[in-house]
Amino acid sequence: LAAALLVTMADTPELMDEDEPFFSNLDILLFSLIAGLLVYWLVFLPQNRSCIGKNIVVFYGSQTGTAEEFSNRLSKDAHRYGMKGMSADPEEYDMSELSRLPEIENSLAIFCMATYGEGDPTDNSQDFYDWLQEGDADFTGVKYTVFSLGNKTYEHYNAMGKYVDKRLAELGAQRIFDLGMGDDDGNLEEDFVSWREQFWPAVCEHFGVEATGEESSIRQYELKVHSDLNMNKIYTGEVGRLKSFENQKPPFDSKNPFLAPVSVNRKLNKAGDRHLMHLELDITGSKIRYESGDHVAVYPINDSVIVNRIGEVLGVDLDTVISLNNLDEESNKKHPFPCPSTYRTALTHYLDITNPPRTNVLYELAQYATEPKEQENMRKMASSSPEVCSNMPCRNILAILEDLPSLRPPIDHLCELLPRLQARYYSIASSSKVHPNSIHICAVVVEYETKTGRVNKGVTTNWLKSKMPTDNGHKATVPMYIRKSQFRLPFKSTNPVIMVGPGTGIAPFMGFVQERGWLKEQGKEVGETVLYYGCRHKNEDFLYQEELEEFEKTGVLTALNVAFSRDQAEKVYVQHLLKKSKEAVWRLVHTDNAHIYICGDARNMARDVQNAFYEIAEELGGLSRAQAVDYIKKLMTKGRYSQDVWS
Repeated sequence: LAAALLVTMADTPELMDEDEPFFSNLDILLFSLIAGLLVYWLVFLPQNRSCIGKNIVVFYGSQTGTAEEFSNRLSKDAHRYGMKGMSADPEEYDMSELSRLPEIENSLAIFCMATYGEGDPTDNSQDFYDWLQEGDADFTGVKYTVFSLGNKTYEHYNAMGKYVDKRLAELGAQRIFDLGMGDDDGNLEEDFVSWREQFWPAVCEHFGVEATGEESSIRQYELKVHSDLNMNKIYTGEVGRLKSFENQKPPFDSKNPFLAPVSVNRKLNKAGDRHLMHLELDITGSKIRYESGDHVAVYPINDSVIVNRIGEVLGVDLDTVISLNNLDEESNKKHPFPCPSTYRTALTHYLDITNPPRTNVLYELAQYATEPKEQENMRKMASSSPEVCSNMPCRNILAILEDLPSLRPPIDHLCELLPRLQARYYSIASSSKVHPNSIHICAVVVEYETKTGRVNKGVTTNWLKSKMPTDNGHKATVPMYIRKSQFRLPFKSTNPVIMVGPGTGIAPFMGFVQERGWLKEQGKEVGETVLYYGCRHKNEDFLYQEELEEFEKTGVLTALNVAFSRDQAEKVYVQHLLKKSKEAVWRLVHTDNAHIYICGDARNMARDVQNAFYEIAEELGGLSRAQAVDYIKKLMTKGRYSQDVWS
């Protein structure tokens, strides 16, 4: 601005009259300084300004949307205690400004932190995590508490929440309530509600405040209906930038996914009542790079039949163009999903309409049931008690609306309450060395009958199943991006690898084996490559049978061990095959420095396989159970025992 002003003066001599200058040099200096401060305030400080005047700031580290949902609930709770609360994404804030929080009376920072994968931070809290590790901020006087979200079936249970809790204390912050531990393997919702019920009384006692008696079911957004908006200004499913699907620009990430054409979609299993599929996404020209072991994130679309039925039940025109605008003008989150949009677009692309609604959603919707019995049913469903949950079938929002005829909430409030439809992650089933322009997915189509007799279909897998390549010039596309993983082949190709992956857990190992084959073709020395795979029946669901047998025939796979669990009277699983070849396994691990990889079900398979390794270490290594556990844990620390598991 200062430079522009000087140029203007040079072109306008009357402003710079030597006898009686219009501006003095001091004026120019002051003007430049003020202009610079104004630019800094407008451009660089908005992320910090929105915290001003808030007692309670709830930061969330969220990968699937649950931590963000809990964060919103806690920020709304604050109003019941005469405080001002806001939910905040740490990615959008300069977290060093947290040290200024004590300037606000009765201030408190709450952190709802989810752990992703093997103890990793979520995408949106990665920078915050890095800063905490490297930084040496002084948080003296900052009061905080942490609720962590994790899953006990994973080795690094709630690692992110535990780290944030510990690190903030090290930096001088004062913990005013105990770390909350949410377990998604049990009942995450119940864990959160239980912690929250104890947390707020502790806050009241600490700050000497009392509940105002106001309910926390306060509207966060107000509805604006657009009647004459230009269609080019309306979101039609884009995650970030308007029209980003029409005008694709790299780099591609979670806020700017690439529309990848589907080049292959084939059924993998030969028989049986399930549908296992192999898809190939074309990434030619996208500049997307991936490595074996990475994940591909896919943004799904809800079934139009369910969307239309919701509109029908609620009696609304789904093509009405609307915006839901945040009533808190200082919040960075202006809308719950991209706006302006139509109800149809919101229910199709942005909102999760197939998972059973959480208790807070049911509680807030209950007020709209005009029949007392139905309202009571809603309150029961909103109870987090396991007895109630086990006696009442879990239903999605459409099933609830159909079963309770007097429940007819305003559709805009429903759209405000429903959580965002999240990307789904799949282990990439290909190697970029062999397939630089395509990404392969291996998945099972989810479909099952509920207690109410309805058929529930997995949103993403059923949507992907319908994505068939076409030759008429209109290729089916999938919005996707890459999420980097720590699940990596050894740096030295001479290191042996032991891969254990039953069912669709074979996915990343297809990439690993392809890569080891490619390395051999390049003339590199490659260590032993051993696979333990499992399926139900050899003649039904032996996935990639021809490819795997060819890899074994050419020597790329040193050993292909397959467990067919239901081809004989007694069940045989991958852990049984591991123990059967225990001498070879122990030699590879203990003597030859092998790397172990597990992929698939976390709840049962991963645990059973880990126990098999304990038993092998005990028997052939002469170790006690405690020593065997420690032995495997050391392999994990060294990066020689890696897991890519889900539950």
